[in-house]
Amino acid sequence: MNLKLPLKRSSLALLLVAAATWSLAQTYPSKPITLVVPNPPGGFVDASARILSDSLAKVTSQSVVVDNRGGGSGNVAYQAVARANPDGYTLLNSYSAYHVGNPNLTPNLPWAQKDFVPVALITIATNVIAVHPSIPAKNLGEFISYLKANPGKVSYASQGNGSLSHIGTEMFKLQTQTSMVHIPYRGSGPALQDVLSGQVQVFITTPPSVMGQVQVGKLNGLAVAGKVRHPGLPNVPTTAEAGLKGFELEAWVGIFAPANTPPDIVAKLSGQIKAALELPETKTRADGAGVELRYLAPAALDALVKKDTEFWAKTIKSAGIKPE
Repeated sequence: MNLKLPLKRSSLALLLVAAATWSLAQTYPSKPITLVVPNPPGGFVDASARILSDSLAKVTSQSVVVDNRGGGSGNVAYQAVARANPDGYTLLNSYSAYHVGNPNLTPNLPWAQKDFVPVALITIATNVIAVHPSIPAKNLGEFISYLKANPGKVSYASQGNGSLSHIGTEMFKLQTQTSMVHIPYRGSGPALQDVLSGQVQVFITTPPSVMGQVQVGKLNGLAVAGKVRHPGLPNVPTTAEAGLKGFELEAWVGIFAPANTPPDIVAKLSGQIKAALELPETKTRADGAGVELRYLAPAALDALVKKDTEFWAKTIKSAGIKPE
């Protein structure tokens, strides 16, 4: 009899924990949710958070606060969420290049992928090869020829060392056998300012950062690095159409919660995000910002992270990218 008593108490404790978790999930969310963004305002990552926040607030009947914590190539935000209470109220609006690039690029990160659990993929964006009008090239072929004729004389902007714009442009250089000087910035906004002024001539980045400037002719859009043309830039060919087959560059944003967030809360939140993305007004806002909505459930997002982490490890090694 004495041997069975601890087992009964253990079973009872497990049941009580399960019941408490179930109860929390049933009432979740009961207070405002914070989306921590690892970038300054402006650009694809911030736009994705703001598109989701309004719609998710409607679905949950709770306010959703966007908290921009730029700096440290995203590490400031990632560390903050990794240390947050795992209750579903502090979430990471994660950028693919940080999530899969930083672990491959920086040996002593203040966070690890295991510090987060996937909740939902929310958006993707193919990249646009945009150049200042001072570059004498009307199309991608002419641009590549110009780079080969002027090695190291053209500079390109990125959102920071290890960002997708950095790694992606290094991929472009490798494939085209060209040379450009890397100028890193702390986000899309500062980078765009210098590209528009002509201080830096090239920016390979997501549509929200440059689409408006290409539409009014302040920048020349030479190609979209995706399988299809972007709806907001219908006159800009894909890289394959422009003669550069095999160069595709796609960024994504996913929502992650701190590790040990109860699975029932993760599942409920993922379903609420799916419902928010399906609202007609969400698509209207996304189209206007040049962002494509794409939902993936937790397991599918986890698989995407693993696949991209392996891919970026090979890319970073091939390009010889080092921490700065």
